[in-house]
Parts: sequence; C-alpha cells; structure tokens
Amino acid sequence: MTTQTHLPPTALDQTGQTGQTGSPEGTTTYPPTRWALAGLLAGVAGIGTMVTSSMVNAVYDPDLQGNAEKISERLSDLVPQMLAFHTFTMVSAVLMIVFAAGLYRRLKATAARDSVLPLVAFSGVLITSVMLIVGSGLDTEFIFAAGDTDIVVPESATFYNHWIGTVPWCWGLLGLSGICLFGLARAGGLPKWLGLVGLIGGGLTLLLGISPLQYMAGMTGPIGLVVIALGFLAGDKAFRGRA
Repeated sequence: MTTQTHLPPTALDQTGQTGQTGSPEGTTTYPPTRWALAGLLAGVAGIGTMVTSSMVNAVYDPDLQGNAEKISERLSDLVPQMLAFHTFTMVSAVLMIVFAAGLYRRLKATAARDSVLPLVAFSGVLITSVMLIVGSGLDTEFIFAAGDTDIVVPESATFYNHWIGTVPWCWGLLGLSGICLFGLARAGGLPKWLGLVGLIGGGLTLLLGISPLQYMAGMTGPIGLVVIALGFLAGDKAFRGRA
C-alpha cells in the first residue's frame, strides 16, 4: 500500500482559464462564481430584513409603550410589513447556506492543510443563517392573528414585536467569518484587499455582536456580506466559474 503525497495545484496556480474538452483551443474563460452571487443576494435580502423589521415598530412607539392592547391593535395594521420581513429573512437565510458552502470550499482550496479558518468562516455564516430562521420562526403564529385578542393575547403580541426587532439582527458571528478572510489573506490565500475588508467590516460586526447591543450587528453584517460577495465575484478571477 502506498500513500499519495502529491497535491494537485489549486486554482490560484492557474491563469484564470482552464482547458475543457471540446472548447476552442482547449481554453475557456470562467464566468462569475455562482456561490458568491448567492452571498450577494443574501446580503441584499438581509438589508431588506433590517428595513422591514424596523417598519414593524409598534412596540417602540412612545405613544404606545406599556400599552399591550394598543400595540396589538397597531400590529394588525402592519401585516404587509411583517409578511415582507418574513420573505426577506427566509430568502437571505437560504442563500446564505449556499454562500457558506462555497466559501468553505474556496478557502479550503488555498488554506494550509491543518488550518481551521475555512471551517470557522463556514460556521459563522451558517449560524447567522440559523439566527435568521429562528428570528422568523414565530411569524406564522402571530402575523395572521395580529390584533385578534381571541387568538393572541396582547402581551404575547408585544413580545413578538420585540422578538423580530432583535433576534434577526444578531449577525455578530458573520463578523468572525470576515476576520477569517484576513487570516487567509495574510497567508496568501486571498487578495490582500479582500482580507483587509474582512478585518475591518468583520471586526466591527463581531465587536457589536459581543457587546450588550448585539442587535446592532444587523446594521453592518448585511452590508459587509454584500461587499465581500462582490469581492469574490469581481476580484477572485482564478476561481470564477465554480458552482
């Protein structure tokens, strides 16, 4: 029995083109990477989540605070906003899983054999996706019963408004993924500018997530995801075309 020690070259060892059977002159230019496009759309949908969540603001209205009955009544007028919130949140969560898988494979291809950075980066994106799913988990229970005290007591409706105003905003661990990009860039596995963006944006998002005001990470996380995904789409030429 023999052990294979030869490692195939990574995509960074190529020139941005690859030979394919039947292609002219044996080469073809890679189109944009689809998993990174999923990340871009996840970030855009994430921004939609933040906007629509902010629009469901009955519990934060100074004129209604402390009055559960009035808050519940007001929520009945915000059903379209809550439906939009649910849609944006779930679309972002689903696309984020695709991005997480593609990011892991991309980082693994140029990371050291025993590096934990690809797995940590994958975990940060995946757990953020789970947080979005949890954040929208009460929607079916409350959206269509908003304002109906025969189905939902006002105090529970008030709690629901607090829930969607905080839980889906917990994007802190996505910042950890950004910091991992910096670690890979230092080792030469990513463009340096992409690593710097990951350090700055990811570091800020992670710090906000660690702070008692962790929901504020929802303000920087989706924007950071858009920027990073665009970076992989436009600046990672050697890996374009991989699903």
